[in-house]
Amino acid sequence: MRSVVIDAPGSVRVDTCPDPGLPGADGAVVAVTAAAICGSDMHIYEGDFPVVEPVAVGHEAIGTVVEVGPEVTSVKAGDRVMVSSVAGCGRCAGCATRDPIRCHSGPLIFGSGALGGAQSELLAVPGADFQLAPIPDGLCDEEALLLTDNLATGWAAALRADIPVGGTVAVIGLGAVGLCAAQSALFLGAATVLGIDPVPQRRERAAAMGATPAPPSATVAAMEHTGGRGVDAVIDAVGSDTTLADALTAVRAGGTVSVVGVHDLQPFPFPALAALVRSITLRMTTAPVQQTWPQLVPLLQSGRLSVAGIFTTEMPLDAAPDAYRAVAARSGDVVKVLLTP
Repeated sequence: MRSVVIDAPGSVRVDTCPDPGLPGADGAVVAVTAAAICGSDMHIYEGDFPVVEPVAVGHEAIGTVVEVGPEVTSVKAGDRVMVSSVAGCGRCAGCATRDPIRCHSGPLIFGSGALGGAQSELLAVPGADFQLAPIPDGLCDEEALLLTDNLATGWAAALRADIPVGGTVAVIGLGAVGLCAAQSALFLGAATVLGIDPVPQRRERAAAMGATPAPPSATVAAMEHTGGRGVDAVIDAVGSDTTLADALTAVRAGGTVSVVGVHDLQPFPFPALAALVRSITLRMTTAPVQQTWPQLVPLLQSGRLSVAGIFTTEMPLDAAPDAYRAVAARSGDVVKVLLTP
């Protein structure tokens, strides 16, 4: 099979690898029909996370089940499925919450090593009854693909931001996760969502979805729009030192900072005293993917929540090196890339 591999920072190739087998009696093999490039993949591509050996990347995929183990009951060969980007064992008390992050064995992410990458023709999926779900009726491929990670992440970020109805929220970073978070915040009752991003075209894209384009500094935007009080909540979809510090300054006293952006391996100098005396709530998470599906699927099916415009580009798997370069340019034209085998 073909699989996208990162050898070193800035070095992407499409490799030919052996086809995967069943990862166990509870596992499945999925033929990937569409995958996507995530901001987390870019951390590997850009060297934020060191690569000591070639890494098969990608953790967002939908496809068709090719084979299942004898213990799998929820899907069968031929089913079109979405694959949770975060994998748990599916059997422990943590996984019983439908949040793979709480797995007692430790959650794993496709495309970060042990599980292999989803930007491939085939994907071995352990714990298939937990990781896989049939693609619901009425959802297009782009919606199903966003449910595997970005929409689930943006939705979780907004839920964890304690957004008061009628409140003001700043979203830092208007890539796919930030756009999903902005949409989610508006759906959950925010009156104003300030879209923070240094790229003007991305701010314009967020504005077309209902956000208010704002200066690239969350602190400046927050103070301008609240008369110096600060916003009720900040969603940081970048996770750098700069954006984390900006978020903690932009939020009002008693407000909440919800972080879903992935920080690099260097420690962040957390301003503990300032956060303490201002009674700031800080929440950080990756996507509790399976936990979000019962909420998000009906909202997408009904049209109450829209993700139109988040995917901007479609390219074949063999063009992955060009796709990664396009995403790394962080232009307003390329926000989210869909890869097809």
